[in-house]
Parts: sequence; C-alpha cells; structure tokens
Amino acid sequence: MTERLTAREAIALVTDDEFSELTFPVRDFKPDGPLSWQGYDNSRARAATRTGEDESVVCGRATIGSTPAVLIAFEFGFLGGSLGERTGDRLEAAYTYAREQRLPLVSLVATGGSRMQEGMLALTQLQRVARQSALTREAGTAQIAVLRDPTTGGGWATLGAGADVTLALPGAQVGFAGSRVRPPDADPAAYTAEAQVSAGAVDAVVRPQELRRTLALWLELLTSPSTEAAAPPAALSTVDHPATNPSPKPADPPPTLSTVDHPATGWEAVQRARSPQRPRASAYLDAYFTRRTTISGDRCGGTDAGMLCGFGSHGGRTIAYAAQCGTATRPAGYRTAARLIRLAGRLGIPVLTLVDTPGAANDADAERQGAGSAIADLFAAVATARTPVTTLVIGEGGSGGALALTAPGNTWATPDSYFSVIAPELAAAILKRPAQEVRATADQLRLRPQDLLDLGVVRGIVSE
Repeated sequence: MTERLTAREAIALVTDDEFSELTFPVRDFKPDGPLSWQGYDNSRARAATRTGEDESVVCGRATIGSTPAVLIAFEFGFLGGSLGERTGDRLEAAYTYAREQRLPLVSLVATGGSRMQEGMLALTQLQRVARQSALTREAGTAQIAVLRDPTTGGGWATLGAGADVTLALPGAQVGFAGSRVRPPDADPAAYTAEAQVSAGAVDAVVRPQELRRTLALWLELLTSPSTEAAAPPAALSTVDHPATNPSPKPADPPPTLSTVDHPATGWEAVQRARSPQRPRASAYLDAYFTRRTTISGDRCGGTDAGMLCGFGSHGGRTIAYAAQCGTATRPAGYRTAARLIRLAGRLGIPVLTLVDTPGAANDADAERQGAGSAIADLFAAVATARTPVTTLVIGEGGSGGALALTAPGNTWATPDSYFSVIAPELAAAILKRPAQEVRATADQLRLRPQDLLDLGVVRGIVSE
C-alpha cells in the first residue's frame, strides 16, 4: 500500500508554486445534515479538527511545471474523502472555473465514495460531477486524474475513470468496490493501481518522486497550440489532395529511416516489409518527437503492446500518435487508437498514425473480445476525426486491420512497405492457387509503394 498523503501534501507533491484556493458559496444545512443523521455534525467537527479542512476536497489554482492548472485534492482524513452536497458544490465550482479560464484540470483523488450520512443526495453528486466532466470535455479542456490510496466507489467511476488521462501512485487501492464491501473471496490484487493498468483502465503508475515532472509534461503537451503550419513533407513524388481540415495543420509524415530503393517486384516489397532489420515504430517515434508520453488501455478491459499511442512534441507543437508495431493488432489496440483520436480531436491536436501490421488478430480470443466492433469503431473515429490525420505506412499494410488506422487522402508510404487487400499467401489460398504462384500473386495485387502511388492510394513515398 502506498503512503497516504493529505490533500495539502498531495498538492505540494505536484507543485512548488503558490496554491490559490478557490472560494465557494457555503451551503446551509439543517442540524446533522439533510437526513438529520444523528451525530453527523459532530463527525464533521472532529474531521475538521483532525485535518484542518472544512470539507473533503480542496480546490484551487497553481502552476505545474510551466502550465497553470486547476487542482482538486481530496482529503481522505475528512470522512474518508467522501462526496456530499458541499463536496459537489466545490467540484462544480472548480470545473466551471477551469472552463471559464481555459485551464486544464488535475484531480488528486483519494476517496471511499459517496457519504452515507447524506444518503441519496450524496449519491446524486456523481451525476453532478459527471455532467461537469462532460461539459469540460466538450469545451476542449484537458482533464488528468491522479489516483491516490484509496480511490474507490463513485470517485473512481467519475473523476478517476472519467478523466482524459489517468495516472496512479504505486500500490494504491483502485476499484469500484472498496475493501469493506467487496466479496469476501475477491482477489485483492485485482483492486490495485497496477492491476488497473494491466486491465486497460489506467494509463500508468507513476512514482511520487516522478509525479510532478510527469504531470508537467502531460499538461504542456495537452495544452500546447497545434495550429502552426507543418513543414512540407519530404517525398519522392506526390499527388494533389485537398486538405480535409485546414486548422490545425496536419502533421507532416516522418522521413523514411531506410536506405533502400523502390522494390522491383511485389514479393520483394513483401519480404522487405517483413524483414527483422527494418526500422519499426519505436524508431520512427523516437526520431520524430523530441519528447513524448503514452496512454495505455482501451478503458474496457484490455491493452495491446503492439499499438503505441500517446502525445509528443514535434517542430514546437503537439502531435498525437497511434503506431502499430508489426504484430497482429488486437481489439484492445484498435479501441485504444480510437480513444486517442477522439481525445486529440477534443483538444484540437492533429494525429499521426504509423501502419505496420500483418493484419488484425483473428484468433478465438480476438473474436470474443469484439474484433469486428473494435475495428469498426476505429474506422468511425478516423472518418469523423475533428482534427486532421496523417498516416505513414512503415511496414506491412495487411488488409482491413491496417486500413482502419489509415487516413483517407493523407496516407504516405516508405520504400520498404507494402499495402494489400490481403497477404499474397492468403490470396493464393483463397484463389486455390499452388504455393509456387504466391510471388506472381504478389505482383498481381500491385502492393508495392510505387503501385500504391499510381493507384492513388497514397499521396507519396517519403524519402530520407
């Protein structure tokens, strides 16, 4: 279990800037609260004496790194950091202030859930918080949550899981069910920050000593303007395509990291793309971005190490990226990429996608995990993207599993890549051709980069 920090300690952990606390209207309660819960006033008074706070959240403004932000810090020592009506008042005011000032919102969460002494009126604060979060999302204001110990109940299901980016401290208890209400035979390991990362519900576990730097990077990337013109792409040849979204400017495709010429045959193109020596997504991302950070997980139970998603700095502006790593992409990978594209759209950030997959995973587990619906969702996310998407095919472009990540009208290719309706071996099998005709089939499919350019599938072939 991680060390439990007070609200003020959590604030001090992420900023050394002066913390300016927001002011709030004070809600009048009748004795012992809205339910006349015997002893509630005394419990609140004891909590105030013990913690020095008059409610379970502290809200204010401070600078993290170089970015001003609104901070919400829960005080678990005040009635377990529970949410009541006065908590809801403060949270609503903090969200409203963040929208009005166009500031990102950072929640340092530590709560056991809704406050029993206020009954259903406490529970309905979750609807109130959810609405404020949705309004803030629609306004294009970034929300980051840091999960402290514990983060359970409605606080996890609203401020925590509902944030754009969710980080957690090591060993923190994170789960909808707290330790006193979960089934007696439940595996406690499932209710940890680390387990939630593995399940795709949390982006990363961050050590306390690294939290300030990590938040500063996230805030800078998610609030940097992305409207500057991108540098003209380096290409051997191009075709004209109208811009789909002139503001912000699309990301420029990375130059190739390969030194090969155009492949002579279709089969040569396939062999080059499958070569273990070919540059992969990580190399392209490292060369393209001066710094970057990742999101992880599809928020519904899965992760895919073969799909890298996140935000980075390129040419002085922020670019979002979703990159396949050469493996068969799993449903969680497609859902994570769709999540990335939609988040980038809300924040006004252009997107770069790198295509490199033999195709979508088609094993039984992938089918049970909703491969078809996940691919469909990514197609929809790309098709309706609010900001421009740029694609570079850096390796294998295997059928619909690759096309789902591809920008219509703004796709480029490297000399050591190919894109095909299906792998040539599978095409030959479907056409009932013998194995010795696989190479000829590759030629017939016209899958080489120069073929794709001639067909108008790609805009150009990038050079070094």
